[in-house]
Amino acid sequence: MPVPSSRFALLVALSGLGFFAWSGRSWTALILVQMVLLTIFVIDALTSVSPSNVRVFREHPPSISLGETAPISWAIENHATAAVRATVTDALWPSLRPTRRSVKLRLAARGSHVATAELWPSRRGRFPLDTITVCVETRLRLSSRRRTHRVSTVLRVLPAFPSRDELQRRMRQPRVVDVGLRTLRLKGSGTDFDQLRDYQPGDDPRRMDWPATARLQKPIARQYRAERNQSVVLLVDNGRIMASSVADVPRVEHAMDAALGLTQVAIGLGDKVGMVTFDRQIRTVVPSHASRSQQARISEAMYLLEPNLNESAYQAAFVYAAARFRRRSLYVVLTDLAESVVEESILPALTTLSRRHLVVVAAVSDPLLNTWALGDNANSASNAFRQAAAISMVQQRRRNMVRLRAGGAIVIDAPPGELAHRLVDTYLELKASGRL
Repeated sequence: MPVPSSRFALLVALSGLGFFAWSGRSWTALILVQMVLLTIFVIDALTSVSPSNVRVFREHPPSISLGETAPISWAIENHATAAVRATVTDALWPSLRPTRRSVKLRLAARGSHVATAELWPSRRGRFPLDTITVCVETRLRLSSRRRTHRVSTVLRVLPAFPSRDELQRRMRQPRVVDVGLRTLRLKGSGTDFDQLRDYQPGDDPRRMDWPATARLQKPIARQYRAERNQSVVLLVDNGRIMASSVADVPRVEHAMDAALGLTQVAIGLGDKVGMVTFDRQIRTVVPSHASRSQQARISEAMYLLEPNLNESAYQAAFVYAAARFRRRSLYVVLTDLAESVVEESILPALTTLSRRHLVVVAAVSDPLLNTWALGDNANSASNAFRQAAAISMVQQRRRNMVRLRAGGAIVIDAPPGELAHRLVDTYLELKASGRL
């Protein structure tokens, strides 16, 4: 049905005012004027282009990482033989934060137009996009007609990966680089034979190749490379402790960034990566694989996760992972180091993995807690209590790290933005030393 416009309402109001200002006014004249306006309104609505003649097609990438932008476009086509003024409005989710969701334009007869916008999502998840409303103005612009078209598409917002660029930059460096990061091939490191080369001062004498030395009459050493086709298993905690925020980002988001960063590096070095996400039950399982598409699979497995506000079942998760991934592997447990969780849950379950596998427990620390613990502004009772509580929590965290190390785990406790880098550094150190 046509909806009267402000222009038509203004005409009706002006005709009424003119009637009352006219000295020879009569009700018959007013009714005739209103009937004329109504007739013009109906004829204008009936002779205008129907909104069903305006077709809209939506296009956007199937997925986007949180924190990045993605284009969205609408291809608008006028199938009528007359020009039309139209407003196209897409029912986009507010959390997608589009630069615009409505397009106002004039389309020529049989004409088309492509309108674009940018999406900047603020949360992960699966976002079905269904309806687009087309509003068409009549020729005299006395009314408009609306029609809602069903244009079904789905946009998946994957976990943020802020460490991607930095890790790619560091992995492109050819030799020994900052903070202990190593590339795949390092002089005298690893376990797989790579090639023979001239002996250089500082080489491990155990790497000498004596038959080649005797044959060539000069010192020859074996060069090794880090072993390929090893196995890494990610255990991502999705329980209650991972719902708390550090630097305004939930801990589980930091864990996802670290998982994606380690996957990127491990796959690049030819290792297999698998993953299990869990809380009070197993949520997702990604079989171990070394293909380039594995990172996309791991990202897909995490993008719908929301922390479950129950305690995580570490024992059940570790037993399941050990049974599913039987090969000796590097197990990376992405969780938190809260005292109750470490003492009551992680430590008793740790031996399930540490008896046969290499285990790394990685968590993100809260820099605000360290600031409070080291602060010297205890000039009031509340500040003093806060500092005492912060010191106690920092000490508990350190004790938990000592307990986990005594239980056979390697522990990483890194501030926000550094967890992925520290985890990758640890993985490369283990790989280069041959422990993995």
